[in-house]
Parts: sequence; C-alpha cells; structure tokens
Amino acid sequence: MKNISSLLKTIVCFFFFLVLTSNIQAQNVGASEIINTEKMYDLHFTDAKRDSMVNQLNANLQLYRYLHGFNLANSVPLPNWFDPVLPTMTFNTKQQPINWNIPAGVVMPADTNQLAFYSIAQLSSLLRHHKITSVQLTRFFINRLKKYGDTLHCVISLTEQIAMEQAKRADEAFAKGIYKSPLQGIPYGLKDLFAVKGTRTTYGTPPFQDQVIDEDAFVYQQLEKAGAVLIAKLSMGELAMDDIWFGGQTKNPWNLQQGSNGSSAGAASATVAGLVPFAIGTETYGSIVAPSAVCGATGLRPTFGSVARTGGMNLAFTSDRIGPICRSAEDAAMVFASIHGSDVYDRASRTMPFNYTGTIDLKNIKVAYAKNYIDTLPDNSAEKAVIKTLQDAGVQVMAIDFPSNLHTNDLLTTIWAAESAAAFDPLTRSGKDSQMVQQWQSRYPNQLRSARFIPAVEYLTVCRLRYMVMQQAFPLLSKYDIIIVPSMADEPMALTCLTGNPCITLPAGIASSGGAPPSITFLGGKLYSEAIIAAFAKKFQELTHYEQQQPPLFTK
Repeated sequence: MKNISSLLKTIVCFFFFLVLTSNIQAQNVGASEIINTEKMYDLHFTDAKRDSMVNQLNANLQLYRYLHGFNLANSVPLPNWFDPVLPTMTFNTKQQPINWNIPAGVVMPADTNQLAFYSIAQLSSLLRHHKITSVQLTRFFINRLKKYGDTLHCVISLTEQIAMEQAKRADEAFAKGIYKSPLQGIPYGLKDLFAVKGTRTTYGTPPFQDQVIDEDAFVYQQLEKAGAVLIAKLSMGELAMDDIWFGGQTKNPWNLQQGSNGSSAGAASATVAGLVPFAIGTETYGSIVAPSAVCGATGLRPTFGSVARTGGMNLAFTSDRIGPICRSAEDAAMVFASIHGSDVYDRASRTMPFNYTGTIDLKNIKVAYAKNYIDTLPDNSAEKAVIKTLQDAGVQVMAIDFPSNLHTNDLLTTIWAAESAAAFDPLTRSGKDSQMVQQWQSRYPNQLRSARFIPAVEYLTVCRLRYMVMQQAFPLLSKYDIIIVPSMADEPMALTCLTGNPCITLPAGIASSGGAPPSITFLGGKLYSEAIIAAFAKKFQELTHYEQQQPPLFTK
C-alpha cells in the first residue's frame, strides 16, 4: 500500500508539473508578439533581430515571475536615491540658535471658540504662562474635530488616547519649567500616510483601510520630541491623489460645495477651519501647494530631502517630500524647525541648517516674478496686486521669463508614474486595485496599470533629462532669493519638483463670497532657503494680514 501511495503521489506531482510548465510555455514571448509590443515603445526591429531576442525576453520573463514572488512592501526603500545638489552648489552648514518671539501678554479670549484661530505663538504663550493646560487645549481641539470633522470629511481617525498621554506629559514639563519648543503642548494632525504605532495608516483607500504599521514615522518622532500632541490622522486622496477617499470628498471650509483639492486634503481643510493649529502634509506634485492654495492655508514645501520620509508612504521615491500646512508663515517656520532633519534610513535625506530669524531686509533681497505667467493676467488679479504691495514696500521686483519649454510636466509625471507603479506593484497584480473608490482613467488604478508599460530604458532616460533640466534651471533660479509665480501654474511647480527647490504658498487677497482667498506662491531660488522664503512670506503677511481671515461656517 505504501508503494502504491508513493506512486500515486509521484504521478499527481508529475501531472501538476506538466500543467505548470505548459502554462508557462503558453505565456512565453514569441517573435510575433514583439512586433505588437514595438508599437508601444516607438521601436522598429527586423524579423531576424526579433528572432534573436526571443530567448533573452523569455529569460527576463522568468526573472519577472521571480521578482513578483516577493510582493515587496511599500516601505522597502529605493537604494538609488535622488540628490538635488549640483556639483557647483555651496551652502552654509552651521545651524544658529533660533530665538522665537513668544509674546508674554496673550490672554484667554472671552469667547473660547476664538482659540481655534490663535497662532502657535499665542497658544504657546498661554501654555507657558499656565493660562490653559495642554490637556484642556487638546480636549478643545478634539471636540472641534468631533463637531466639524464629518462636515468636512477631513478626519480618518482620532488619536485620543495618544493625545491625552502626550498632553499630560506636556503639562508635567510646563510645571517643571521645561520648554522644549514652541510646539510643546500644541495639538496637530498628521496626513494619514504616516505610521504611528497603535493607529491605522489607511492611505485613504479601501485596500489599506485596516492597515496597522508597527512603526513611528520620523516626522512623528520629531514632533513628539518637540512636545507636540497628535490628535488625529487626517484625510488624504487615495494613495495621495486628489481629495476623494473612502470616507467621501474632503470639503473646502470656505465652500462646502467644493473639494479641498489634494492630496494633503484633510491637512489643509482642518487647519483652515481651526480644527487643528497645524498639520503635516506631503507633496510629490502639488499636494501641499494645491490644497493650501484652494483652502487659503499657508503651506511650506521644503527642499527635497529636508525631512526624512521614514515611516511614510512611498509614492515617488525621488520626488516625495514632507512639509507643514499652517495658517501663517511664522507658524510654518516653527513647525519646520522641529521636523527638518535626516535619518540613516532615508538616504536621500540631509540635515541642513534652518537659520530663521523672522526678519528680512526687503530692499536687499533679490525678487523676481514670472512675467510669462503673470503679465497676461487681468490687471485686478491677485498676482499683480501682490507685486504692487511688495513694490510699495520698497522691494525691487524683476520680470523674468520662467522656463516653460523644458517639458517638465511630462518628465515629472513619467517619473511619478513609474515609481508609484513600483511602490504599489503588489496592489496592481493582486487585483485589489478594483476596490479603490476612484476608478476613472486618470486615477491610480489605471495609472498604475498603464505605468507597467514604461520601459526601464525610457525611465532612466527621463531621469537623465531631469539632471539636464536641473543644470539648465540652476543659473536662472539661483540669481534670486524669491520668484513669484501663480500657485496653480503647472510648469513652475513641475520644474521645482524636479529640481527640489522649496516654496511657500499663502493667501494673497480677500476671500470672495462663497470662496476662499486667492493665493500666491513664493519659490525659493536656492535649495535649503526655507528660512528666507518663510521670513519673506511673514513680511508679506504683516503687510496684508490676509492669513487672518476665517471661514464663517467654523468660527463658532
């Protein structure tokens, strides 16, 4: 019986081997299939060349099947990291102490609801002078999130237990006279692509809705060291695109009939509505700039690599960056001072000084504006009004032609598509992308599938062209401290996403009926110039006070 059983097992195994090998053979590449493939890649080979390629293509196919067996997690890094620094660039590398102006005379408002729109410095003053505790302040903002979160569809999960523990620790430090940073005891929200132990990290999409990552992201650790209090994981467009997630569309606090744009949708919406004093967003291509512009926030997109991305969702390895979304430039500076820096895991990250003083000599700063994007706008446009405000304050503003013929949008979207397809390879091959909310052609399920057909040769060619763009752009951009551009202009945003330059987006006028304030973006002409652009934006806000506007629906 034993021999018969063994024989049967051998026959069964041999049968399955025949079935498996026949399936593999059936899936192998033939010379006739190469002809159709050539059309997608703008290639043209002879019959003889096609025939000679077959064996190598089938060997490649076996390798692909081997690679697919790994199902690499999104967290596995890319060892070929991107560096925005060109050989001729030089930088100051010494960090100077930052002396924050925390006012002493801040009082509790008669109407407690007004706390929702206090600056970080004002809240810090109240906490340091024991006029409110961090526990009380945290409970106040959690209650606002509970009251308005569903209205804006901006909250994925509250982190009450973590928040109360961190708030209690902050109060204990205040009682002992220990002051870690201006953020100590201040509540905030994280875009829900950052891992925090004990919380879900959903990426805003059903396939990852129950994902729990046993890790604390670098940016969360930095804020914890600063004494800040995490109260919520905020909404994001699915896999960091747009403002639609499994809970609906995140709304614009100025007009609930409009979305907040994306993908740092909840971070901008919640901050502008006074549900959190500040939030942390990310950007690959416009995900800090766009929601800040649409919702009337002040969003700082730092130089690529200025904040280590460890513990955050990978989308495009060579373009992703992390930055604060706030209500003022001074707030953004305070947050960036606490989160910037590198770690050993994100090899693209670099610790560079942030020597912020909050002051700037407007007569000596070099400022330009992109005339090919602004001169054709109406005379009453916000962009032209910004330039006039600065000129009236004594700023000499030069007119320049911003590069617009380098195909930067095409280059960036190709890099983004190829790298995101790799980052979410298992999602596409598993078929679980069909569970995602957004199924139309321009969204991720289709984009990730289509990107599988970007050849490695073309991807690397695009990366090399990126380097040429960096070389061409550097002589022009580096002449200026600030370059003024419309916030939603694709090519200036795409170019500086490729080069890694920082920018800050902020309100640039009075809100219209049923809409948010218009916005403007100040690009930093040099890498690691966050201190300059933040101080410049602060000065503009001191001249105009546009950042102090509050959406009427959320003032109570």
